[in-house]
Amino acid sequence: MSPNPSPDQQQRSDLESLARQWISLWCAPVDWALFDRLHADDFEDCSSAGRASNKQGFAQGLADFVRAFPDLKARVDDLVTDLGANRVAVRWSATGTNQQRYLGIGPTGKLIGITGIEIIEIERGRITRRWGEWDITAHTGRH
Repeated sequence: MSPNPSPDQQQRSDLESLARQWISLWCAPVDWALFDRLHADDFEDCSSAGRASNKQGFAQGLADFVRAFPDLKARVDDLVTDLGANRVAVRWSATGTNQQRYLGIGPTGKLIGITGIEIIEIERGRITRRWGEWDITAHTGRH
């Protein structure tokens, strides 16, 4: 029988589990009940790309993304956890076929790869802030 995990090990495990659940939202179809459970009501998107920087704005951005790529599948490639700040950095990748106009392009009908890095801040088991950068040049054709 293995010993009980230390508080730090448990905290790391909890944060990483939440981050993996969060990235799973970017797989069609979106689990909107999970979306609501994972995001604090006062969630702030610090990389909102021109949309509202609140929970509703982020949900709309995700809905638009999945509508444009209805077979979207995302996966976690790496996680880095900062226990002191309750933050997790996630390097992720996804594939999807463009079926609707997105970022002014399409529908192209092409299967593309998308990569990104996100940092999420977590308080009381819910995501309170998000910062992120994506590389979607395979869709835009801008290399």
